Amino acid sequence: MYEPKTKPTDSSVLEFIENVDSPKKREDAYKLLDIFTETTGYEATMWGPSIIGFGSYHYKYKTGHEGDAPLVGFSPRKAKISLYFATGDTKRDELLKGFGKYTAGKACVYINKVDDIDTDVLKALINQSVRFLNELYPNE
Repeated sequence: MYEPKTKPTDSSVLEFIENVDSPKKREDAYKLLDIFTETTGYEATMWGPSIIGFGSYHYKYKTGHEGDAPLVGFSPRKAKISLYFATGDTKRDELLKGFGKYTAGKACVYINKVDDIDTDVLKALINQSVRFLNELYPNE
């Protein structure tokens, strides 16, 4: 049976942020912590060793694979800051048009620093992702 690597842990979010090497990334991580906490209303939780997640949902694919994941999250990685939003949400691309400087993958949006983005758009992205996932995977 497949065992997901990214699960909620009891590790301290603040301790994780304090151990971020770059002072600027650490400062940005605290800014993001405030934005994600205020916007979602959820307490931050460490998911695996390096993702700060907010809320959670249970997914089940047609293949039978299922698990839990944070509704949204971020990780202050060495190269860039990863922002985690819902995959498959077509409204995300529309919101990203006014976001600022970023690159995007399937599930992640990567930024260099918070000053490069519009934080109001970030809040809209967070809200949209939470709404999309709650509609797609309603609590049963």
